[in-house]
Amino acid sequence: MTGIDYPKLWAAVIAQFPLGEHSIHGPTHWKQVEKNGLYLAPKTCADKTIIKLFSVFHDSCRQNESIDNGHGSRGAELAKDMRGIYFNLPDEAFEMLLYACTYHTSRKKAPDVTIGTCWDADRLDLPRVLIQPDPKRMQTAYGKQLVRNLNGL
Repeated sequence: MTGIDYPKLWAAVIAQFPLGEHSIHGPTHWKQVEKNGLYLAPKTCADKTIIKLFSVFHDSCRQNESIDNGHGSRGAELAKDMRGIYFNLPDEAFEMLLYACTYHTSRKKAPDVTIGTCWDADRLDLPRVLIQPDPKRMQTAYGKQLVRNLNGL
């Protein structure tokens, strides 16, 4: 498989999303995470394909709008199920995607700049749930600086 048909992938992920299109963790959030990640990527040198895939999978299997332990792992499992059908990645890149999804809310330090960029992209959208991003929780130097600027620090 060459290339990724993002509209088909997004439609398939949205179709299985249990919280519906208007969820605060749903497609509008996913699109913002993608936008944030693609904005960060030129400064962090992150893999844009992994960012785009992370954006759609990271919260795709949430079961509620509150604390939902395991939602990242479930999103990674969905990515495994859809690999080879809607997208393909080399094994190393796929493992990065799985790690980014699985640990995006629980790990303090990203092992790779692409994973860190994914996590920063998600955290930059925290104001939608009335949480200001904390520069100490950002993973990339550029992400930290953006949050400092946003917070007037």
